[in-house]
Amino acid sequence: MDIGTLDSLRVVLDPIGQAGVAVALMVVMFSVALGLSIDDFAFLRDKPLLFVGGVVSQVVVLPLVTFLLILAISPPASIALGMIVVACCPGGAVSNLLTYLSRGNVAASVALTATSSLLAAILTPASILFWSQAYEPTATLLKTLDVSPLMFLAQTTFLLAVPLVLGMIVAAKAPDVAQRIRKRTTILGVSVLVGVIIYGIVYFFPVLFPALPLLGGVVVLHNALAFTTGALAGRILSSVSATRRALTFEIGIQNSGLALVILLSQLKGLGGAAAIAAVWGVWHLIAGGLLAATFRGIDGERGLLGYLRS
Repeated sequence: MDIGTLDSLRVVLDPIGQAGVAVALMVVMFSVALGLSIDDFAFLRDKPLLFVGGVVSQVVVLPLVTFLLILAISPPASIALGMIVVACCPGGAVSNLLTYLSRGNVAASVALTATSSLLAAILTPASILFWSQAYEPTATLLKTLDVSPLMFLAQTTFLLAVPLVLGMIVAAKAPDVAQRIRKRTTILGVSVLVGVIIYGIVYFFPVLFPALPLLGGVVVLHNALAFTTGALAGRILSSVSATRRALTFEIGIQNSGLALVILLSQLKGLGGAAAIAAVWGVWHLIAGGLLAATFRGIDGERGLLGYLRS
């Protein structure tokens, strides 16, 4: 199969489905905001340089590195768009969990996740628009889809910002209520996202299956580059291994579910781009789990060596 044909594929949703995906996006962001608190940002006060460096690495450096990778491998436009959208999305709770499992600095991970989620309302749509316009094939593809840059920016910012603000208000004014409903809203939002992913896979499986090796190769390379970017940022910004691990996971793990919803609700459900987001969502869990296990193995070896030497 010519992977270039993915540019012409669409995950077509009826008006009810489109509205459902938009609501799912808002529910997910609302759930994220319910878990934010002032304490999450204490890391900014304690280590401002590390905090700012971590945020810049995630919201600026990773999209830039992704753009350079796209220039190097010249993928079809829809594949490139998927890579850009994923790279421009914030990290998620998975990065916090993997940081914890790898004995990393959880406080730093939570602070960076909270900040990137908060900034996502403005920076995610703006970054997607900027980098997709910087690459001629994706810019041309968006024109053929009749995607208005200003409309995309306004609608996506609205879908992200409104639930974030509402969730933060509830979390600040009624923390008990926020804690009580957060689990339910998270389950609801994730359930809709999983349903959308399953629908897309089943609908396009006969077409996507022959392209999976190439799609998987792009995702593995892109994700490896993201983890490497995080590791390098950690090495530059900190001498503490636990903090380096936090930065590795925070930049290497992206909210691919959010990327998929943005593609389906705002970018015409492009088949190649949606496939990249879906494959990324599976692969980064595998790669992240293996990396966390490796870190724990290193710690175990150090502990054993220390014991033997004593």
